[in-house]
Amino acid sequence: MEEAIDPLRLENQLCFPLYACSRKIVNLYTPYFKPLGITYTQYIVFMVLWAKDGVSVRELGERLYLDSGTLTPLLKKMEASGFVRRERSPADERVTLVYLTEAGRALHDQCMDIPVQLSRSVSLTPEQAKTLYDLLYQILESEPQCALEEEK
Repeated sequence: MEEAIDPLRLENQLCFPLYACSRKIVNLYTPYFKPLGITYTQYIVFMVLWAKDGVSVRELGERLYLDSGTLTPLLKKMEASGFVRRERSPADERVTLVYLTEAGRALHDQCMDIPVQLSRSVSLTPEQAKTLYDLLYQILESEPQCALEEEK
């Protein structure tokens, strides 16, 4: 007879290695970001803005899976550091748009080599990295199902 799997053992949790790997990856970035005066979360905001400047706060939150409680203080700090500016949309006063400043745009070139450096720090083949990327986005894009909500 097979022994039942204990669902509350740490080694049986998918969430734990995801959490621990996320922390490890973010920590690998720290030596690159410290001299630039930015954090990982600011870096991902920059990546969105480097691709398309003038993004709404709402779109930033959707793209980065961040809620406004996290994003608003982050953007305030980036603005105080001189990296971004926030403006009300002329089309709709309720919408705040985020734009890079010259300092924010200048960071682009300083960050160009960071992804290559990080890929050298992670022991995955390009194929394994692609598979992991696809699986993680499969989780991110799936509709959340909470058993407690279904019971209501």
